[in-house]
Formats: sequence, C-alpha cells, structure tokens
Amino acid sequence: MEENTESQLVTSRSVGIRYGIIFGLISIFYFLIFTMADIDMSKGISRWGTTVIAFVIVFLAHKFFKENGDGFMSYGQGIGIGFWTGLTASVISSIFTYIYVKFIDDGFVTKIRDKAIEDMQAQGQSEEQIEIAMKYVEMFTNAEALLFFGLVIGMITLVIVALIITIFTQKPKPEQFV
Repeated sequence: MEENTESQLVTSRSVGIRYGIIFGLISIFYFLIFTMADIDMSKGISRWGTTVIAFVIVFLAHKFFKENGDGFMSYGQGIGIGFWTGLTASVISSIFTYIYVKFIDDGFVTKIRDKAIEDMQAQGQSEEQIEIAMKYVEMFTNAEALLFFGLVIGMITLVIVALIITIFTQKPKPEQFV
C-alpha cells in the first residue's frame, strides 16, 4: 500500500518542475560562464550547448519518472514532463537574464547591437539598410524583449525536445484484456 502512495506522488508536473529548476540553474551558470569569458553565444558549440543540455535533462527527467513511478510513461506524460521542465527553466533563466541585463550589465545589450552592426557590415549592407535594420534590432534587444522571448523560445524548444525524446523514452502500460 505504501508503494502505491509513493508512485502517486510522482507526476509529470512534479518531475518537470524538479528538472526545470535544475535546468534553469544550469542555464544561468552556462550564461554566466560564456558572458564572463566574453564568448559569442550565437556561434559554434556555445549556440547549441543549451539544446544539448535540454536533451540530457529531459532524458533524465523521463528516467526519473519511470524509476520512481510504476515503471511506465505514456507519450503524453513525456510531453507533460517536457512542458513543465520548459516552463520552469524558462521562467528561472529569463527572470535572471532580465535582472542581469536591466540592473547588472547595461553593456550586454550594447554588445549585441554592436555585433549586429558588424555582421551586417560584413554582409556588405549599406548604411541605410543597417540603419533600418537597427530599428528592429533595438526593438528586440531590450531587457523586456529578452524576458519575453526567453520565456517563449525556451518553452517551444523544450516541448520540441520532449516531442523527440519521448519517442524513444516512452514505455506505455500494457493493455489489459477483459
């Protein structure tokens, strides 16, 4: 009887929130390392690193769910875990990024904008084209926009990761014959 109560405590939401907190903290650490080292996070391994970490986190969350539950996980439960992981991690990391950009490092946004200008110049765009494009860059590179897009993109990314990982990690309950 006690074992049944234990398995009921493990839900896709509780596991997702647990692993979302872990992923949110890892994301903050990852962000700080690359920011302090002044490494461009839009290129190379630094760009895809958080996605790789997301795959690992969702896999581990699914494993935890099955090991601490009844041993089974439906496709829907796997997606639910990914949703809750994404929601929790996105809230944590986006709020941190907002605070960092708004109150700690006001030069962070300037670096992003300067990099955008450099990239456009390297592509051979005219000053007029750069000026027009920079109006949009400025609109999307303030603390509030980074908060919003961090939440939205983080959620979408984790749900997509969960859609993929769950294909391999699901273990549906065998159907009972009546």
